[in-house]
Amino acid sequence: MNFHILTLFPEMVMQGLSESIIGNATENGLLSIEAINIRDFTKNKHRKVDDYPYGGGAGMLMQAQPVYDAWKSVADKIGRKPRTVYLTPQGQTFTQQMAKELATEQDLILLCGHYEGIDERVLEEIVTDYMSIGDYVLTGGELPAMVMVDAISRMVPGVLTNEESGCTESFEGNLLEYPQYSRPEVWQGKAVPSVLLSGNQKNIREWRKEAAIERTKERRPDLYEKYEALDRCREILKKQKLLHIDMTELIARGQAELVYAKGATICLFDKVSRIYFHTTDVKEIGCLALEAIKEHALTHAYQGIADLLVLHQDFMKPYAEETLGLHEIMVCKQAVYTRKEKLPITGLYRVDGKDAEDGMVMIRRIGKEYLDTVVAHYHTIDDPAYIIERIEKGAMYGAFLGDELVGFIGTHGEGSIGMLEVFQEYRRRRIGKALETYMINLALEAGQTPFGQVAEGNEKSFRLQESLGLCFSKADVYWMEKK
Repeated sequence: MNFHILTLFPEMVMQGLSESIIGNATENGLLSIEAINIRDFTKNKHRKVDDYPYGGGAGMLMQAQPVYDAWKSVADKIGRKPRTVYLTPQGQTFTQQMAKELATEQDLILLCGHYEGIDERVLEEIVTDYMSIGDYVLTGGELPAMVMVDAISRMVPGVLTNEESGCTESFEGNLLEYPQYSRPEVWQGKAVPSVLLSGNQKNIREWRKEAAIERTKERRPDLYEKYEALDRCREILKKQKLLHIDMTELIARGQAELVYAKGATICLFDKVSRIYFHTTDVKEIGCLALEAIKEHALTHAYQGIADLLVLHQDFMKPYAEETLGLHEIMVCKQAVYTRKEKLPITGLYRVDGKDAEDGMVMIRRIGKEYLDTVVAHYHTIDDPAYIIERIEKGAMYGAFLGDELVGFIGTHGEGSIGMLEVFQEYRRRRIGKALETYMINLALEAGQTPFGQVAEGNEKSFRLQESLGLCFSKADVYWMEKK
């Protein structure tokens, strides 16, 4: 990922971002950080970039021309208009979810203001997002820019050596992080909680969850209120567990934002994939939820995002077409692995890093070097940008015979297992079963419920899911897309 910071103090920025994890990631080529000195683009012989504001008032204002020319130098180099964030107290408060979302950008410009701000005309011309790191005023945007670079970089695959450390963070699922302990077992008479010494991972996960809930309730009642509302929704959705697995997993994985809830009518927004999920038992209330989606899309930070919607009732389709301008693109059954035990892998794939034998495959995460091969073989989603995004997120895995890629699988943004493809000449060798077994076991290791969606008429996939012991929802779900 490439950060381009427009600033009056480039040395300050670069020194602050040259150490520790960010510095190492830059040295290893995972990040690129450059500070562009706005003064280099002024036409004033004294390198002046500010002037008095029209209409009077205290202080000086940064002029439009040097800011625009500095920005344009980056845009011209990239070859397109990049996403540009202006750091300002007037912006939307920066959050962990925003960090995740911004980490998907290839190039990001951060514009640091100074003095009393920047001429509004250039902001209207170049800025895509206005963001603040809190409700207080600093002398400039450099410190907020460094804070954002740090938070965003941690979400870039490979920057953190421990993959899990970027996932189990404070604010995940509206909960603060649980308390943590290290050696010695007893310090100043205080002992480490015994459950953490037990080795029982199930009990440890449960303890950490309860501790996170209690800490959030005590320290951040505003976050706890959001958590509690979603938890109530999950209990309602679990009454039809198979049908609503996509929605309950969004909540469990900390990806859900509650858009509407009244009785059994619940609407969620997935903050990762930006897909809306809708379920109801009453048509009239379901229509109110669709109106809430429309309002949410218009007022949300990422406007115009009501492009995908998953309905769980057939009778809501005409109302989604009328209210949101969507049409049906796919009808699916939910396929859910309901057991807690991992699937056996004997004869399917190796996990010890040794070369595969007797036709077994090795399965490992695949990078962008396999993009062309994946695009050439996968046609269910005709969108190379989506495949690139999944690969960059580390969400795609390949089956290998020796050094040859013979099939792949992945997880979609909303958490479902999919994108399964085995190359024609290697079919009927249980490679598809090996790939899906791997993904199911991977999800179980992460404490998730593995699930996927099988499109109507895909009999091969239905047979595969049955052979692996997955259960199907009786009712269908309906994918709707913007016309």
